[in-house]
Amino acid sequence: MKLDERSLQDRGAWERIGVRLPAFDRKAMREETAARPTWVHFGPGNLFRAFHAMIQQTLIEQGLARGGIYAVATGGRETIEASYAPYDDLSILVTRRPDGESVRTVVAAVTGCLCADAAYPADYERLIAIFRAPSLQLATFTITEKGYALTGGDGRFFPMAERDIAAGPHKGKHAMSKLASMLLERFRAGGAPLAAVSTDNCSRNGEKLRSGVMTLAEAWRENGFVEKAFVDWVGDERNVSFPWTMIDKITPRPAQSVADELARLGIEGMDVHTTPRGGRTAAFVNAEEPQYLVIEDRFPNGRPPLEAAGVSMTDRETVERVEKMKVSACLNPLHTALAVFGCLLGYDSIAAEMRDAELKRLVERIGYDEGLPVVADPGIIRPADFLHEVIERRFPDPFVPDTPQRIAADTSQKIPVRYGETIKSYVARGDLDPGELVYIPLAIAGWLRYLLGLDDGGRPFVCSGDPRLEELQERLSGVELGRPDSLGSRLRPILADKALFGADLTALALGGRIERMVKDMLRGPGAVRATLKRYLDDRGEAFRPGKSGGV
Repeated sequence: MKLDERSLQDRGAWERIGVRLPAFDRKAMREETAARPTWVHFGPGNLFRAFHAMIQQTLIEQGLARGGIYAVATGGRETIEASYAPYDDLSILVTRRPDGESVRTVVAAVTGCLCADAAYPADYERLIAIFRAPSLQLATFTITEKGYALTGGDGRFFPMAERDIAAGPHKGKHAMSKLASMLLERFRAGGAPLAAVSTDNCSRNGEKLRSGVMTLAEAWRENGFVEKAFVDWVGDERNVSFPWTMIDKITPRPAQSVADELARLGIEGMDVHTTPRGGRTAAFVNAEEPQYLVIEDRFPNGRPPLEAAGVSMTDRETVERVEKMKVSACLNPLHTALAVFGCLLGYDSIAAEMRDAELKRLVERIGYDEGLPVVADPGIIRPADFLHEVIERRFPDPFVPDTPQRIAADTSQKIPVRYGETIKSYVARGDLDPGELVYIPLAIAGWLRYLLGLDDGGRPFVCSGDPRLEELQERLSGVELGRPDSLGSRLRPILADKALFGADLTALALGGRIERMVKDMLRGPGAVRATLKRYLDDRGEAFRPGKSGGV
């Protein structure tokens, strides 16, 4: 059996091997999408196929939508050629439940996959036509946190952004340049409204997306590429809105075990491919069952009835509270701690880490003791319940094959939100002392020790990709395992970097604590584990679920 349009005609064969097929006419869906596109998505990776595409598929099956989604790659065509084109844009979602059961579904709501690069004229012209269409209601994004950044920690434009500003519309490589170019086409075609919706795991994601687009638009105007009327149009959210969102669904890289499972069922072409950029892609997606998507309901050109597919539509204040709950306290900070210590302690599975007594206690302390006290209850999700589900059900799930190495990518871009926001909340609150924080500093110290690229036994490993990795490793050059004093004063300018931590940690007395922790971890082989044990005492029981004082 091969995953393609023709093979789906034999519904019985697929159903006999436990694969659920779409309950709609895909040919009619494709025709409707081509005639009246409503939704385009930038970032055709695992999360998109497991979540966004399935939202639209649910709506089509319920008769609440007729068209599908165009998926757009912001880089090259590697993912398109490996995971979309050979399969007629179909994929298989394998949802893994904690009891080990797999639920397999063919994802069929993707109408086509295009490359947003003028080097591929057919794709690019089709994308322009989509953005010119008055029917287009929303453009969503999963391009990772670094996909929005135009400047580095020093406030200067990255070289790619500088080139895009100098080159002008339709010649850029940065995702923000590509979106700004498409919005220019929409403006010049009559200026129908549109919602640009970031669904990436970063604080105030809509604000980041708007800032990136506005920065490019204003720079192009200064260079004479676009008129002021375009900048004014983009800047008016009655024309282009940038709703804030919170999204949560763990979608690891494609697992070989899942590929083998599908192959045993007789499905061809389920190989896992490594792209030239080092990514992993396949015609299937493996994901956990729990999922959350909360969106600020601000769509100037209308929207699909997303709430009918389980999306929470609300106001910006609620989105911000939910996002802070997840990204700054109840999930992402825990994930980052597991990522860096997992690499240092030789783990290749998040679930296996949760069977490690010290690591489980560490994430409990970060979440219950230090995160929950500054989390505002968003009303639609109870923080303590969400955190309990993360620690007791989601992270320990052995059937979600996630790795610390994947989570460790781009940590420098994540720390300002995942830890910095909580630190700033302690500073802002008069009844809490940031100097009392222990476990967030311990996680930060673990990341700084991780940057040396040596595990707890002194064996080298490859650090995951990060836009500031080379710079930070250069600053730590000369630090040696077994010689704590070799650290010298190298950490102080790093700890004072507000772009990294959201605050000057040396001015909060946290800098000295983190330096001592890093020195402890440098004492020799086994020092990381010993440091964890030393700091993980029994404090903080009051914030456990069911305990008095629980949030």
